[in-house]
Amino acid sequence: MPSLEKLTVSWNRSASWRRILLIVLVIFPTVIASRTMSQILPHKGGTPLEIVLVAIFAILFAWISIGFWTALLGFFVLLRGKNSLSVTESVRDLPLDLPDPDARTAILIPIYNEDVDRVMAGVRTTYETLSETGQGERFDIFILSDSTNPDVWVTEEEAWYDLCSSLDAFGHVFYRKRRSNIKRKSGNVADFCRRWGKNYRYMIVFDADSIMDGTTMVRIVQIMERRPNIGILQTPPAGVNRESLIARAQQFANHVYGPMFAAGLHWWQLGDAQYWGHNAIIRVEPFMRYCELPRLPGKGPLGGDILSHDFVESALMRRAGYGVWLAYDLTGSYEETPPTLLDELKRDRRWCQGNLQHMRLLFTRGFFPAHRALFINGIMSYGSALLWLLFLVVSSAEAIAEVLFEPKYFSGAKTLFPEWPVWYPHWAVTLLASTAVVLFLPKLFSILLAAIRGDAAKYGGIARLSAGVFLEVVLSTLLAPIRMLFHSTFVVGTLLGRAVGWGTQTRDDRGTSWIDAMNVHWWGMLAGIVWGAVLYPFNPTFFWWISPILFSLALSGPISVFTSRASLGKSARDAGLFLIPEETERPKVLRELDRNMALPAPYSPLPIPRQSGFIRAVVDPKLNALHRSLALRYSTITAARPAASDPARTAELLERALTLGPRSLGPQEKLEILRNPHLMEELHRRVWEITDRDRALLWGLECPCLE
Repeated sequence: MPSLEKLTVSWNRSASWRRILLIVLVIFPTVIASRTMSQILPHKGGTPLEIVLVAIFAILFAWISIGFWTALLGFFVLLRGKNSLSVTESVRDLPLDLPDPDARTAILIPIYNEDVDRVMAGVRTTYETLSETGQGERFDIFILSDSTNPDVWVTEEEAWYDLCSSLDAFGHVFYRKRRSNIKRKSGNVADFCRRWGKNYRYMIVFDADSIMDGTTMVRIVQIMERRPNIGILQTPPAGVNRESLIARAQQFANHVYGPMFAAGLHWWQLGDAQYWGHNAIIRVEPFMRYCELPRLPGKGPLGGDILSHDFVESALMRRAGYGVWLAYDLTGSYEETPPTLLDELKRDRRWCQGNLQHMRLLFTRGFFPAHRALFINGIMSYGSALLWLLFLVVSSAEAIAEVLFEPKYFSGAKTLFPEWPVWYPHWAVTLLASTAVVLFLPKLFSILLAAIRGDAAKYGGIARLSAGVFLEVVLSTLLAPIRMLFHSTFVVGTLLGRAVGWGTQTRDDRGTSWIDAMNVHWWGMLAGIVWGAVLYPFNPTFFWWISPILFSLALSGPISVFTSRASLGKSARDAGLFLIPEETERPKVLRELDRNMALPAPYSPLPIPRQSGFIRAVVDPKLNALHRSLALRYSTITAARPAASDPARTAELLERALTLGPRSLGPQEKLEILRNPHLMEELHRRVWEITDRDRALLWGLECPCLE
């Protein structure tokens, strides 16, 4: 194996010329396309509106060109197969072994009001698949809860205890509930680092819906052991386990196009890659030393805590001299996509604010140019929507102006010949075709790549793969204007000072109701209808040019509803469309996840619904004792709070709970009680001493002795 110094010099040299090549490949077509754009306009880019149009078009064309060339380069990387600069090459033939006993790894699972059954099924699967590798003793799992729902909090504790009891996993699976959700997920991870980080060489960060094969986890630890100059190693997670139509289409796109884009990103990023916030392994010591997130100055959404922390952490790690790599050719890493368009937009609202915050960090001292480019890329992922909307609005204004205002045939300069405003439709068609090629050719290359590599059978055969790609293009074309409109409002709202909250993510296929869809989409539907109604009388020709966008906006509500339907997704699957390899041949780790999801809930002798976690924590002696012990063990602050609390407040909560029952308590009051182990003990005792049947029924007690 070459020395680390030689490897570093080698990849830095390769990265430099590759990035120069990428810039050239982007700039030259953009210049040609922009010049063509100016020529097809009636005044050849001579009016203020046309100047704005050409400028916006140039930015957007350059933006989509980056994606095109990244995918095309990835196509050739995957077609070639062997890649000497791939970080996985060094461990491909190694036995599945971690000989160094100090190479301990913590698996972090930050959660926030999640589906407890899904979380614990993932934890159980992770523990079992690691045990099967024979290296399970080198890993510990930490469930890091920031949940604010009192019922969910208690259910998490009970589920953790039951899991550890059934697997004999005490000492390897840990649960911690934070009192204060400072800095959201990044603060949750930072809290782990402060408490336990020094005990571990590495940490693998999951999302609540992440799952990773045990072999993959051992491999990424081996890579980190062989390459001590790597600070963060990102795996490419594949989307799985969704049934709604939109989610199945996204899963399919992720599997078909994702590897090609990932290989292309690796081709030009190399050791300056990007951390995506989950399904990645991190070297703990430099992360703790160099990656503390700054608090941005000022108020509002662009100040304060950084939401998109992963971009910043990878830049900080690289600034400290450690590489950030993408293991593009490593499989066995999975995630679950948002099940509906509304859930996707809810997530995007948060990401948009986080990415726009990076404008404050673009010129931070010491950051590498590649990471500054990644900041711009993140900003453009949402800023491009606003530019696209402005392009369409300005184009519509130009189309109306050509009708309303008499053209000037003679410019200010003295001339004998008039200047005729001319529209060149054949040039316009050529430009449209060129843009379509840039957008859609990578999708055709993905079909070709699957055929060449013999992977088409994993998608149901070449015919079903091609049909799936075609339908995915149609669906993404319908959804693109809707996303454009919402992303534009997210950008404008953020710049105007509207901050985003921290909402719970939906992780099931429940679908979108018509009421919810109309409440969210009504203004977009109205905008599409009004836009078309204003445009058509003045310029019917231009109206038909942009009619697909207007129709998509006008029908955004029904589109949102129907794409959220699991029934339509299942029908597509039954027809062999949008199939993914994990469905044609289910990996063992996902089969184990399915099995663990189907496990029955732990038996309880009390007739209290499992969802009523707070009531069960008060009534159930076992659960009450468990909760109190965890509160006393994990937070000395919490344990000391009751002594310093207001006795009158404590007495009032106790009496109201006993007299009026748990429904008289709000969520914050329930949390207040749960955080007070002494009050929980007293409330438990007093509830069991209730002799009035009606009051006992409020707590789910139906003991005959009370009659």
